[in-house]
Amino acid sequence: MHRNNAAEAVLALTQKNISTARAIIADLDIEGAWRSIGAEVNLVGSLKIGLLGKHRDIDFHVYTPAVLPSESFRAMGRIAANPRIERIEYGNLIDTEEECIEWHARYRDTLGETWQLDIIHIRRGSAYDGFAERAAEKIAAALTPQTRATILRLKYETPDDEKIMGIEYYLAVLRDGVTSYAEFTAWRAAHPLRDIVLWTPE
Repeated sequence: MHRNNAAEAVLALTQKNISTARAIIADLDIEGAWRSIGAEVNLVGSLKIGLLGKHRDIDFHVYTPAVLPSESFRAMGRIAANPRIERIEYGNLIDTEEECIEWHARYRDTLGETWQLDIIHIRRGSAYDGFAERAAEKIAAALTPQTRATILRLKYETPDDEKIMGIEYYLAVLRDGVTSYAEFTAWRAAHPLRDIVLWTPE
């Protein structure tokens, strides 16, 4: 019974965070801001998959035929105008294989909790065009009620100061059958991830 109660509590927290995240997206009009420069806007990551844990983050990939800093700043400027945005960081990777601009913003919600927004502005047709979207769809399709519950439990058992990429949980559980946090810790030690991970479920 205790385990069931814990699982229900984790699911309730997840649903609460998903609801809040959707409200933040609407408050910032993220899609409208980027569409104002002609971008295609796609939600990706844990929110898209339905596996948003206690780490409050929202991920978007946005695409234009060319990535121009002036246009990227124009779209992000609309988002920055919202008084709940506390900080924005910019990274120019246009001349790398990733062909993108990275935006990282901090938003404080009505309860005083901080959210991380990661918006990646990518050149349409570049090497990673559409990969995150396809990965999210495949991961969502591969989930069972049991693996979903396991991933969410592992996310909530992760210490608050531990930074772990979502793909690590998905690899460990969906590919390698990890079921406990102790197993996950050992799995991470044996499988250090340093670069972009291109794995998706078959």
